[in-house]
Amino acid sequence: MTQISLMAAAALVLTAAATDLRRRRIPNWLTWGGAITGLLLHTVTGGWAGLGLGIEGMLLGFGVYFVFYCLHAMGAGDVKLMAAVGAVVGPSNWIAVFTATAIAGGAAAAALVVAKGRVRQTLWNIRHILSELILLRPPYLRRSYLDVKHPGALTLPHGIAIAAGTVFCIVAARIG
Repeated sequence: MTQISLMAAAALVLTAAATDLRRRRIPNWLTWGGAITGLLLHTVTGGWAGLGLGIEGMLLGFGVYFVFYCLHAMGAGDVKLMAAVGAVVGPSNWIAVFTATAIAGGAAAAALVVAKGRVRQTLWNIRHILSELILLRPPYLRRSYLDVKHPGALTLPHGIAIAAGTVFCIVAARIG
């Protein structure tokens, strides 16, 4: 990735994290602006092939996170943010960002579960989620509090995990 792409990715996710933390929303102007910026950067640096990479990254980010959205485990802003990140970093770098984001989000979720004293309930919920998914049923249908929009759901602003994963990958790319 170019220096400009790294800076664009960092600006995108840090702004998203701040707004997600403050408002628990990631605004469309930010996600659309990030996606357009990523596609333009790829086009300028790589021509039509670069544009193709930007589109692949965007579709990969959107597709993977859309599955979580359909399961009511993720908000629409998170889906659009990961699509925008994919447009900026491209498909191969997006996989690294996704992995780092999953680790950051998992660690933050584990800390929240422990802090709220809900370890036992969370373990039962994980068992329920896995058994429902094996049966191809959405887990939130039988336990409504597993819907991210349910008032009793234990949630985190996922934009922070996305920012942590992305910034980690940017730092790793600069060091490596």
